[in-house]
Amino acid sequence: MTGYLVIDGAVLNLTPYLRLHNTPIPSDNVDIAIRTVLKADASGSGKDATRLFLNRADLHSAVPCLKQRYYAGNIDKVTPGCFVSSLFLYAGLIVILALVFIRFIMACIFNWFLSERLAGPISKEELNRSAISPAVMPEGANISVDNKNGTAPWAGGQKKLSKPTKGPRSIASSSSGTLIGSDAGVAPIMSLAQIGAELFAVCLVTCYSEGEESLRTTLDSISLTTYSDARKLLFVVADGMITGAGEKRSTPDICVSLLEADPRFGNPIPMSYNAVGSGAKANNRAMVYAGHYTVAGRRTPTVIVVKCGTEAEAATDKKPGNRGKRDSQLILMNFFSRVTYNDRMTPLDFDLFRKIHILTGVTPDFFEVCLMVDADTKVFPSSLKHLVNCMHHDQMIMGVCGETRIANKRQSWVTAIQVFEYFISHHLAKAFESVFGGVSCLPGCFSMFRLKARKNTGDDWVPLIIKPEIVKEYSQSEVTTLHQKNLLLLGEDRFLTTILLRTFPNRKMMFLPQARCRTIVPDTFKILLSQRRRWINSTIHNLMELVLVRNLCGTFCFSMQFVVFMDLLGTVVLPIAIALTYTLIVGMAISPPKTFEEAIPLMLLVAVLGLPAILILITTRKVVYVFWMMIYLFALPIWNFVLPVYAFWHFDDFSWGETRKVEGEAKGDGHGDGGKGGRGVRSRCAGGKIGSVRDCAS
Repeated sequence: MTGYLVIDGAVLNLTPYLRLHNTPIPSDNVDIAIRTVLKADASGSGKDATRLFLNRADLHSAVPCLKQRYYAGNIDKVTPGCFVSSLFLYAGLIVILALVFIRFIMACIFNWFLSERLAGPISKEELNRSAISPAVMPEGANISVDNKNGTAPWAGGQKKLSKPTKGPRSIASSSSGTLIGSDAGVAPIMSLAQIGAELFAVCLVTCYSEGEESLRTTLDSISLTTYSDARKLLFVVADGMITGAGEKRSTPDICVSLLEADPRFGNPIPMSYNAVGSGAKANNRAMVYAGHYTVAGRRTPTVIVVKCGTEAEAATDKKPGNRGKRDSQLILMNFFSRVTYNDRMTPLDFDLFRKIHILTGVTPDFFEVCLMVDADTKVFPSSLKHLVNCMHHDQMIMGVCGETRIANKRQSWVTAIQVFEYFISHHLAKAFESVFGGVSCLPGCFSMFRLKARKNTGDDWVPLIIKPEIVKEYSQSEVTTLHQKNLLLLGEDRFLTTILLRTFPNRKMMFLPQARCRTIVPDTFKILLSQRRRWINSTIHNLMELVLVRNLCGTFCFSMQFVVFMDLLGTVVLPIAIALTYTLIVGMAISPPKTFEEAIPLMLLVAVLGLPAILILITTRKVVYVFWMMIYLFALPIWNFVLPVYAFWHFDDFSWGETRKVEGEAKGDGHGDGGKGGRGVRSRCAGGKIGSVRDCAS
C-alpha cells in the first residue's frame, strides 16, 4: 500500500491526488505537508499525520475536504506501542485518582466522626479500672530528701531504710501512702486509692538555645492546660551550657530562673549518666533542679535537667554537656525504662527518681504517657486533656500528635507559604493515615507517646516507647553509613515513630485535630532551606525503612505499605514532577485536549490541586485557608523543585545549619563527636564507667 496516511483515525488514500498532481504545487502548504509525510517513510505510506494537520490552523481547515474526497476507512487495530501507552495511562489514572479520592474521603470521615470520639470525655467505665502498683521500690530504698549523692541505701554496709532527718525537710513513705514527717507544707505520698485510673503525664520540654520569651511561653502554656497539676510533671532538659545568639544569659540559667525551687533539695550535684556520643562524649553529667513552675495561681511539679558535661569537658569545650536532642529524649526514656523494669540506675536516674517521687507524691512508675514539646511551642489550654482522653479511649494507641499551627504566619512571605502546607499535611495526610492507625511521622514539637500500656487482663504492663529494644536502637552512638546518619542525626523524631511502627505494627499511631499548638517557623528563606533539607532527607530514609515493614494493615495496593511506597516515590520524583506539570499546563493552554486520553493528565492535576480546597470548606469551614492555599500554589516551584533539589544536593550534610544559632558557634560544630572532650571524670565506680545505685558505694 502506497500513498496512504492517517489523520485523526481516518485512513486516507491519496494515490488519486498524487496521480492528478504528479509534481509539487508551489506555495501550497497542504501539498507540501502531504508530500513531506509520505516521503518520510521508505514505503511512501503508513504515516500518522494527525499531529501535523491538527496543530496548524492552515492545515486543519483542509482536513474535512481531504476526508470527504480521499477517505478509505478507519484504523481497526491498535499498534503494540499505542496499546502499552494507553494501558499505562489508564492504570496510572485509576491508581492515582483512587489514591487521591480515598485519601480525601477517609480524611473527611476521620474529621467528621472518628476524631470527636477519640477526644471526647472519659467514660465512667474507663475511670473505674483499678490502679496497678508494679512495686519497683526495693525494700529499704532510700528516698530521703537528704540523700543528695544518689547512692543506694545500703552504701557503706547499711541494709535498712535510712532514717529521715528530723524537721520539715524530710519525707518518706510506705507502700500504704503514709507520710513520714509532720510538716503541713509537704505534699503527702498518694495511696493506691488516691491514685485511681486517671493517667499521669510527664511533659518533656527539650531546650537548646531558646531565649526567655520562648521558654516562658511554652512552660506557661503547658502549666495552664486544663489537665490537673497533680497529674502532670514538667520535665525540662537543657542541652548543655549553651547561650543563644543575642542572649545575655545561658539557656540553663534562664530555665532555672523560671523555677520556684524546692528548698528541701538544696543545690544539685552533677550526676553521671551514659550519653549518646562516641569516645569521651559517651560520658556526661547533669544536674537536677526540682520545684514548681508557678503561673496564674497554678503550681506544676517541675524538674529541670541541666547537662553540664564532665570536668575536663567544662574546661575545654565550647558547649560542655551538649549531646543533641536525641540524648535529651533518651534521658527520660532510659529513666522510665529502668524504673519499669526495676533495673539498675545511674546516679542521675536515682536523683530523678527521689525528686519526682517527693514532688508528685507517686513513684515514677505510675506515669503512663509522655508529651514531647519543643521549647518554641505554645500548647492550647485543652490540648493535653484531649490527648490524654485519646490515650484513655484506646489502649492500642501508642502515639498521637495534635495539629501544629503557625504563630508567625504574617511575618514574611516565607512564613506565609508554609501556612497551607502545615494545614494540609495534618488534615489530609495525617487524617487519612489515622483511619488505619498508621501515622508515619509524629512531629517532635507536639506529640504524646505511651510509655507503657496495660495488658488486656488489666494487671500488668506492656512497655512501648521505653521497651529496651527501642531504647537501644534509638540510642545508637556509632553512626557510620549515610542511611544511619540521615535517620539518627537529622530526623530523630520521625525515626522514633518508624521504630515504634516497625516494632509494634498492630498498634496505632494517631492524629488528633482537637489538640492544637502554635509554633514559630523559619521566617527567612535561608533558614527554611536548612530546615527542609533535614526534613526531606530524613523523610526519604525513614520511608525506606517503613516500606520494608510487611505486616502493616492491608494487602497489596490496598495497604499502608503501598501508600508508604507511593509517598517515597512521590518524594523522590518531586522536581521532575513539577517541571512536567508546568510543561503540561503550557501545552494544554496552547493546544486544548481533543480526546479523553489527552485530558487524563489534566484531570489528575485538577483532582490533586482542587480536592484540598474542598476539604477546607467541608471540614474546617475556614474560607481564609483558601487564600493561604493560593499563596501555597504560587510557591509550588519552591516546595516541589527548589527545596528537594537543594536537599538532594546536600544528601551528605548532617549539620543543623541555620535552624538554631548559638553564640560563637562555627558551622559544622556537631553533637557527640569525641574531639576535645577529654576522658571525663570517673564516677564512683571502679573502671571509670557510669555507676548504678545498686553497685556504687561511697
